[in-house]
Amino acid sequence: MNSVAGADTLLLKAARSEGDHDEADLIRAAQERPEAFGALYERHVDRVYRYFQLRVGPADAADLTQQVFLKAFRSLPQYKSRGLPFLAWLFRIARNLATDHHRSSMQSPGELLPDVIDATNLASPEEATLQIERLRYLRSLLRDIGPDKRELLAMRFAGGLTSREIAAVMGKSEAAIKKQLNRIIHTLKEQYHES
Repeated sequence: MNSVAGADTLLLKAARSEGDHDEADLIRAAQERPEAFGALYERHVDRVYRYFQLRVGPADAADLTQQVFLKAFRSLPQYKSRGLPFLAWLFRIARNLATDHHRSSMQSPGELLPDVIDATNLASPEEATLQIERLRYLRSLLRDIGPDKRELLAMRFAGGLTSREIAAVMGKSEAAIKKQLNRIIHTLKEQYHES
């Protein structure tokens, strides 16, 4: 079978329903035919974008997301899984870009909470005001926990990464990441309820 026909077969496999996609097939197809990279992009772009929204803010999130996928596209021919999920590889790129962005712009990290509250779910203006105050307090708690802990929360809740995927990005064990996330969340809950 020639390489084009082989790539077409891989591309057809990758075109099945989203739940059936085998990431290894998608990667091989994109390595053989660059136009197949779009399937990997579509699969992961939202998670990377949400991560950047929280790390650097919405103004720079789209640009940095584009840079992640451009770097990934250029490096894909040399990509080897080495037992790590493709998403972990993308988030290593994203994490490095976010760190570089903060260094070069001297900005503080992005907020971990949205600015807008959905008032349609609130019964009264008083309830909306209380919700705003709760979010402000929670933001202040998040600012006080330090950048490494905020990074873990951003990967877990904005990026939607599992503890295993975060461990791969951070170069730590899954158990260590789970323990650290549990401690962070427990501490935040305690501080929040003490107020």
